[in-house]
Amino acid sequence: MTSAIFITARTKSTRLPKKVLLKVKNKTIVEHLIDRLKLAKRPDLIVLCTSTNPNDDILVEIAQKTGIEYFRGSEEDVLDRFSKAASLLNIDFIVVTWGDELFCDPEYVDKTIELFEKTGADFIKCEELPLGTFSYGLKVEALKKVCQMKKETDTEIWGGYFTDGGIFKVEHLEVDDEDLKHPEIRITLDYPEDFELVREIFNRLYKEGRVFPLREIIQLLMKHPELMEINKKCQELY
Repeated sequence: MTSAIFITARTKSTRLPKKVLLKVKNKTIVEHLIDRLKLAKRPDLIVLCTSTNPNDDILVEIAQKTGIEYFRGSEEDVLDRFSKAASLLNIDFIVVTWGDELFCDPEYVDKTIELFEKTGADFIKCEELPLGTFSYGLKVEALKKVCQMKKETDTEIWGGYFTDGGIFKVEHLEVDDEDLKHPEIRITLDYPEDFELVREIFNRLYKEGRVFPLREIIQLLMKHPELMEINKKCQELY
């Protein structure tokens, strides 16, 4: 069985323009994400899945620079992009994350793959971690079935294809560490206030050459709850 992390990323964004290319500590957001995901032990590949739009050429350059794979496909049909990338690279199981979720936890990427190996699930979700740190698991056979069945060509929001209708086997990955079980915390990147919080976290925890773990982020935010006030309104909008 071949497994991969798919990072879905484009430079097109409206609320926070080109957010995956924003820089903190001399690296782009997506580069920090790649550094973090390289700590996962179970995936065979990391693939940056972007579009054929020339504006996304810069993302291909980042993939090449960081030594990961890349795939370019449909701008709007994310599921078609995933399916074609999986076929080209002979991948059986995908762990999906987004280019703006720079704190995606590599330990739970590994746990997602382990749960798939135990259950053979079509879709795996883990939603007890902080927003912006969990990922989703997709069995490629199920993904291809969805691509055959669906009528829509805009699949930016795609989870419901696997969870609705009772067609697919869905598993919930439990967070067994109470210290990490904080779904109320928001550390994703959609608004300028989110980026302000990201910068604060890096200013306090970052050391060159070291990826600080999710545990340290949560400890920081629990010790300094005023930091979570920075993007509190963004959580309400979400």
